[in-house]
Amino acid sequence: MSSSPKIGLISLGCAKNLVDTQRLTSVLMAMGYKIKGEYEDVDAVIVNTCGFIGPAIEESMQAIGEALEYARKVIVTGCLGARAKLILDRYPQVAAVYGPGRRTSVIRGLISLVGAPDRNKAMQVPPSGILMTPPHYAYLKIAEGCRHHCSFCIIPSLRGPLKSRDREYILKEAQDLCRRGVKELIIIAQDSSDYGHDFKKKDSLSALLKELSVYHRWLRVHYLYPSDESKKVVELMAKGQVLPYLDVPFQHVNPNILRAMKRPGNIEKTMRQIEEWRNICPDVCIRSTFITGFPGETEEQFSELLDFLKEAKLDRVGCFPYSDVEGATANTYLNPVDEEIREDRARRLMELQAKISYSKLEERVGKEYQVLVDYVDEEGHAVGRSEYESPDVDGVITIDNATNLSAGDLVKVKITSHDEHDLCGELTGISSSKILFKTN
Repeated sequence: MSSSPKIGLISLGCAKNLVDTQRLTSVLMAMGYKIKGEYEDVDAVIVNTCGFIGPAIEESMQAIGEALEYARKVIVTGCLGARAKLILDRYPQVAAVYGPGRRTSVIRGLISLVGAPDRNKAMQVPPSGILMTPPHYAYLKIAEGCRHHCSFCIIPSLRGPLKSRDREYILKEAQDLCRRGVKELIIIAQDSSDYGHDFKKKDSLSALLKELSVYHRWLRVHYLYPSDESKKVVELMAKGQVLPYLDVPFQHVNPNILRAMKRPGNIEKTMRQIEEWRNICPDVCIRSTFITGFPGETEEQFSELLDFLKEAKLDRVGCFPYSDVEGATANTYLNPVDEEIREDRARRLMELQAKISYSKLEERVGKEYQVLVDYVDEEGHAVGRSEYESPDVDGVITIDNATNLSAGDLVKVKITSHDEHDLCGELTGISSSKILFKTN
């Protein structure tokens, strides 16, 4: 071929899906394909979809429709790709549909549609691949799939059982990311605390984190089950080896609802765990997510959840009204909650959490923090995060006197004001580029 096909590519859904898109992009560019961020004048479009809950499915469907407006050849992959009939019933003109984790199939399908690329156009790709995040932070996926079978979730059927990555490959990827200047490694999996459980010689997340800590970067961990392993991770937080940021999706606190969800815990046990974590690492920031309107949830059971939030005073909270995901066991449960009630309960929960968050952020006024700058806006304000904020899911810190700052700078900021979710501060200093990325 005299030229390489131009491929448009879009990634939807969670950070785990973004990593899949990065890996696919890396292979395609190494082969010689030209990847474009827009759809104008492309030979084909690949849509990496999310299919976890109703709104995500609709967003993916709309993205497929938009791609078809620009390209006759559209390949759909990702979680929604596991439901090919649903896609093809709405868009029969889609060229090919593949489920998640089918990178080789996607590439073969692409070659059959637009041809192989010009090898002379092949790009040198770093060992850790192409990043679609800002260059100063990266997601490090340590496992695929899940061994849990929560009744509201279909991830195991979409992505298969737990399959941990070999520690050797994770460390090599992390080492290359650090060599490239990444300052924050965000550890992700469907349940990060389950890492290594599937190995014959059992491994663990805490052991992996100890090895990653030698690179002296911010280590942030997402998606931990409340477990003995999460306690070990908190102990590493107390030692300054891992950021004091604990992301634990409790989902609910009523024992009957949790039992129906096939999740562990209840209010008393959860409160004991939170108290233990805070005793081990007093400055730990606890983030969680909850589901409202799960089938059979009564107003009394929902009130238990609100009472828990008032007592636990979690730092960050996300909430989703229950979604009737096709294939989820919970869809067959009796006494489904009306959709309007589900959404109303989610709204009430977040209104309560906004008040709690405002009070928690008030405690940070006057204190100084290390802040990693994510970008500088058109008005010259630098926007970044401290150890207590993760990108895209939490609030941000805006720095007013941000002259000459750039994305990736690590600075010292004194908090001056806040609202319910975000903070503002003033620059007090520039951290040394040789600083050890530890919290104490």
